[in-house]
Amino acid sequence: MIADIIMPKMGESITEGTILEWRKKIGDTIEKDETLLEIGTDKVDSEIPSTHSGQIVEILAEINDVVEVGVTIARIDVTGLSGHEEKIEAEKMNVEVPESDKNKKPERSDDLTESIKTKTEEIQVHMPINSRGETKGKRFYTPVVMKIAAEKDISLIEIESISGTGRGGRVTKKDLLNYIEIRGSEMFDAGQFSTLKIVGLADDRVEMDYMRTVIAEHMRRSLDTSAHVYVTAEAEVTPIVNYVIKRSRSFHASEGFRLTYTPFIFHAVIRALAQTPDMNASLDETTVVHHKHINLGMAVAVENGLMVPVIANCEELNFLGLCRKVFSLAKKTREKKITPDELQGSTFTITNFGVFNVTTGFPIINQPNVGILGVGTIKKRAVVLEGPGGDSIGIRSMLNLSLGFDHRLIDGAGGSKFIDLIHRNLEEIDLSNLL
Repeated sequence: MIADIIMPKMGESITEGTILEWRKKIGDTIEKDETLLEIGTDKVDSEIPSTHSGQIVEILAEINDVVEVGVTIARIDVTGLSGHEEKIEAEKMNVEVPESDKNKKPERSDDLTESIKTKTEEIQVHMPINSRGETKGKRFYTPVVMKIAAEKDISLIEIESISGTGRGGRVTKKDLLNYIEIRGSEMFDAGQFSTLKIVGLADDRVEMDYMRTVIAEHMRRSLDTSAHVYVTAEAEVTPIVNYVIKRSRSFHASEGFRLTYTPFIFHAVIRALAQTPDMNASLDETTVVHHKHINLGMAVAVENGLMVPVIANCEELNFLGLCRKVFSLAKKTREKKITPDELQGSTFTITNFGVFNVTTGFPIINQPNVGILGVGTIKKRAVVLEGPGGDSIGIRSMLNLSLGFDHRLIDGAGGSKFIDLIHRNLEEIDLSNLL
């Protein structure tokens, strides 16, 4: 009995996904809930578990294929299950299992057995790929590459001499076809193919991975959409720094994670947004949409890219609740456990490049927001202190802020007033009853 594996629905607005990596190949056995493949959407990459136990007999989508939700992408033979297990699988697929077959292992047809045998032999040179797309041991070759190699009488040794441009150095169909084209020319020298390839291309050419492609498209669209303008400010945050140092140990003991400066910045931004409706808005052509709730997007650096999980309804959270939400969402994002729905609906975005020891930056607006705040690292500096007795020089912890806003809706005065609100909220924060 054959079970279909379909492209799953990853979120309310997700209608398709891109095949990023198959963790299993034709002929492999797989257990239910074991990872079968990794797919990417315009929101998040996800590992997809198998819905059945059995042996993979067909893979219907190649890496980088874009597949609509509900379309069959693989088939699994579940006839190797026990009678009880097979009955359960059949009920899931609304398939009747004859009484005579429920207590015995059904026989495969000769055609199916031969097909699996052929596929298995065809890809015996494959080695598993780890989560970073790197091969373990020998190099990985897809069935289509092996098929073309067999048709063109290309040995495995020749294939191994090809410099692959796929993930982890994998030889792709395009790499092999390029090799075949050069192979037929008079100048071809098998022992020098890799050198010839480098000379022919001049530079090493590697396709961007799916996440980087999505980020590139999103950023380019934002620059094409919004009229970006920037203003900067600096805030003295010495009291916040001292507060974090003082409360760090007790906070970690009670909450299980570190107290950082990020929630203080979020707290200041939320209060500023509550007073500035236009900054917590979006544009629908010529219509201004003022959002009822404050949903803060926070940029989180992940391997090979950037993701922006969203803290919804921030105005309803107290400071401790904000601390917990910032930590949990960042943790889920880095562990690849974030859901597509948790990456949608932001009304304003904050990006903290200060964690990389950067003092100032000018981030691109995260569409459809009209504003984004860049947060630099906190540095101790000598500053002029004004007092009743005159000016003096003191050492203070200073934080640089940069605000990018859409000039189609926000004028320079509006942007300047908003960043000044954030600046004052940080410097005048009441720390006595915060936690």
